[in-house]
Amino acid sequence: MRFSLFVHMERTSPDQDQRQLYNDFIALSKIADEGGMYAVWTGEHHGMDFTIAPNPFLNLIDLARHTKNVRLGTGTIIAPFWHPIRLAGEAAMTDLIVEGRLDLGIARGAYSYEYERMVPGMDAWDAGQRLRELVPAVQGLWKGDYAQEGTYHSFPATTSSPKPVQKEGPPIWIAARDPNSHEFAVSNGCHVQVTPLWQGDTEITSLMDTFNAACAKFPDEPRPEIMLLNHTYIASDAGDAELAAEEINRFYCYFGAWFKNERPVSQGLIERLTDEEISNHPFYSAEAMMRDNVIATADDAITRLKTYEDMGYDEYAFWIDSGMSFERKKASLERFIKDVMPAFS
Repeated sequence: MRFSLFVHMERTSPDQDQRQLYNDFIALSKIADEGGMYAVWTGEHHGMDFTIAPNPFLNLIDLARHTKNVRLGTGTIIAPFWHPIRLAGEAAMTDLIVEGRLDLGIARGAYSYEYERMVPGMDAWDAGQRLRELVPAVQGLWKGDYAQEGTYHSFPATTSSPKPVQKEGPPIWIAARDPNSHEFAVSNGCHVQVTPLWQGDTEITSLMDTFNAACAKFPDEPRPEIMLLNHTYIASDAGDAELAAEEINRFYCYFGAWFKNERPVSQGLIERLTDEEISNHPFYSAEAMMRDNVIATADDAITRLKTYEDMGYDEYAFWIDSGMSFERKKASLERFIKDVMPAFS
């Protein structure tokens, strides 16, 4: 099982300087590259300082100048916000600039806050249908002279300009949870990225079972790869792990607030949660974070990650967004590279 870094610019306070946050993003990515990680992933979001990422291609092109070896992945493009000709061309141009290091992760999106602003009236089901129309179109445009009569986009024969550097185009990863999403990915020659949310290793096992069932349903398709994205913190000791669990719990409480889309937002920042609201959350807690994420000392993390390797996961993405200070993120990532990754060489 190989390892990658999943990272964004996180801003939860108007006191945080955006340029410094970007410098931190670059610094963490360079540590991943120099430490032998396989890839760096960064996503797409709009109007949300919680995750500043309006166009991941811009970030990845810049990262290509700061790194030497890592793959550079979109984690993820939000399918309903893109026209297929535009996505095919911009992804191909990015692949050209980064010299064939691009991986293209695509998802339907998660936040109704973004849906309301980017595609008013769209719901999650419609977003999923748009993804299912987009992916084959991008693949066809990379091959060239592809025409489409679709529900969402129709156009005459068109070729991606430029063409990608990589043969057949950059690998495509589909963010999947339910069986239909896994089956769509497998049947369309795409890899799968899964993110457990609140059921710990039980959910991680279930997601792998769903993936294996999809592969079995399409035995004539080459078996794709599967990546596990999980919040991770490698602690110096038990007390440090407990502090990290509290910090990541706060992150998830804010994630939940954005997801519910009920609190006021001003200048890209959601109304601050009180300590009472965080402590009274119905299912997020520091204890739940310890159960659901890899928040542990190096030895305990190795033991847990070995179970994921044994399940068949090809890649483990270290999700570093957490609301922590840059110094704490950096220390955790360096411990992961120094003390955890060698056990998987």
